[in-house]
Amino acid sequence: MSPRSARLARLSRSVTFSACHRLHSKSLSEEENLKLFGKCNNPNGHGHNYKVVVTVRGEIDPVSGMVMNLTDLKEYMQAAIMEPLDHKNLDKDVPYFSEVVSTTENVAVFIWDNLQKLLPQGILHKVEVQETEQNVVVYKGEETIVK
Repeated sequence: MSPRSARLARLSRSVTFSACHRLHSKSLSEEENLKLFGKCNNPNGHGHNYKVVVTVRGEIDPVSGMVMNLTDLKEYMQAAIMEPLDHKNLDKDVPYFSEVVSTTENVAVFIWDNLQKLLPQGILHKVEVQETEQNVVVYKGEETIVK
């Protein structure tokens, strides 16, 4: 009997967190910020119920039948997403966003970086952040595009 070849699979888990922010760049004037970000530049901020889907990729373990234990993934997501972001003012409560505009793109990068520190190396496949039903960002760890 020949051994079965390894099978790769992707496993996803989602969480939802609530947070507020103000889209505002320190590199722009008040007028430029208002023009660029519109109502999202409101000095009092605004809030979202963000949905985050984290996908890991790996071999299906022949003994457990899993890519990763969902209980472990849940704990990693709690530490990397829920604890630092849920019910927070992103710009005031999360040090990362004191220098980085709290766009959904940058929220996805923040989550990716936090998960990378916790997950087994090479298993994180993508982070999807849904700010609204119409606005979704997918980040797969790419840093720059060579021009």
